[in-house]
Amino acid sequence: MSLKIRLARGGAKKRPFYRVVVADSRSPRDGRYIEKIGYFDPLKEKDAADRLVLDTEKAKAWIEKGAQPTDRVARLLDGLGVMKREARSNPQKAQPKKKAQERAAAAAEAAGAAEAPAA
Repeated sequence: MSLKIRLARGGAKKRPFYRVVVADSRSPRDGRYIEKIGYFDPLKEKDAADRLVLDTEKAKAWIEKGAQPTDRVARLLDGLGVMKREARSNPQKAQPKKKAQERAAAAAEAAGAAEAPAA
């Protein structure tokens, strides 16, 4: 059984509130879970003490048992110092795609051609 430490959404429409739960990876997002280990309220300010309430001992115990945190939960656990998350960086994501690069090259070529006869 593959276990995940993930967020289960609650709250009203446009007012999210999340429980941090340990669940089987096959169960639905808001469905059955094994244990609730905390909660997360994204609407509170980032420095609010009760924005993230988590039982760190339970989280460490579940990680030792093999539960894998999702990306967002790993980020929250890293903020609490429970686990270390390596920083992600994809500099290629910001690059224009192939067609945009072709258009930019054609525009630069046209601008270069327009300047050459004028000079």
